Amino acid sequence: MMTRALLWPTFAMVTLVFAVAIMLLHRRVGLLRRHPPTRADVAGPEALAAYFRPAALPAANLANLFEMPVLYFALVPLLLMTGQAGVAQVALAWGFVALRTAHSIAHLRHRLRWRLALYLLSNAVLAVMWVGFAIDMTQAAGNAPSPRDVSPVDLREIRR
Repeated sequence: MMTRALLWPTFAMVTLVFAVAIMLLHRRVGLLRRHPPTRADVAGPEALAAYFRPAALPAANLANLFEMPVLYFALVPLLLMTGQAGVAQVALAWGFVALRTAHSIAHLRHRLRWRLALYLLSNAVLAVMWVGFAIDMTQAAGNAPSPRDVSPVDLREIRR
């Protein structure tokens, strides 16, 4: 098991989320300083969205980082707790994080063609991670003793 090795791409993914959040904060604060909002700018959701439109790309990218990457963040503790954090999963995790980083860069630079390809590739890598985990868990379950093979004393131990 490569517990520590799996943490590094996860730290990188968290760093990406914070970097985009800081970029969003910087753009919004800059906008507020350069063009203080009027009463009309905050009159309703549509007016507020129009006012913050110059910061729309980082806001949308930050929202994207809480969509499919949530499945990555859900998988990491499962891999760690079950001892399934092997070399393949760590390599796939780095691939996913690299693709999501490239996707964020493409998104923030408005490179639509690259963005879609990177999005699809990162989702494919994430799907492979989940399928690999499911296969590993199915195989591990096949190697587990059946309830008939466990004595009542063992069952009491399990319940504790």
